[in-house]
Amino acid sequence: MADSSPTRRPLRSVCVYCGSSESTKPEYLDLATRFGAALAQRGLRLVYGGGAIGLMGRCAKAAHAGGGDVLGVMPRFLERREIVFDAVPHRMVDTMHERKMIMFQESDAFVVLPGGIGTLEEAVETLSWARLNLHAKPVVFLSEDDFWAPFFSLIQHTMEANLTPPSFGDVLAYARSIDACFDAIQARIAAPA
Repeated sequence: MADSSPTRRPLRSVCVYCGSSESTKPEYLDLATRFGAALAQRGLRLVYGGGAIGLMGRCAKAAHAGGGDVLGVMPRFLERREIVFDAVPHRMVDTMHERKMIMFQESDAFVVLPGGIGTLEEAVETLSWARLNLHAKPVVFLSEDDFWAPFFSLIQHTMEANLTPPSFGDVLAYARSIDACFDAIQARIAAPA
């Protein structure tokens, strides 16, 4: 892992983990579109899984349309399933592990939009690395309808069982608006590591 230091760095790139489903709630697709546009407005590069469909595609297309920089990272075996958004630069890799590592290395913060098991797996691995003090990059879960509330209940449950230290709550945040998401990222970037 190239970034094994907990030292924070300036915010330039935000990795977005999110679903690739087109059949989800329209509100989730809209949130992804608005978040991509918000990244471009703030001059932040989007780093994402490379797909052209679902929340993933909506976020990337909006960031690109807004004049923002976008980097997609796509495993070759998903090329037909997630459909590469070829209007933006991509790095094609062989494995999911390579995808996650490049996304991690290229990002200064992580935002988790609604998604399924793949989104959750990416987010939990990033949180696990933070728990092991391998990085101090902010991780913010964003939904406007409490989509992530059950996950945060589970994290709280593990804390109450003394399986996760209470200080772990400082590693992640839950935002219910795009502005609150950026505020949470900035607060964690500014906080001492």
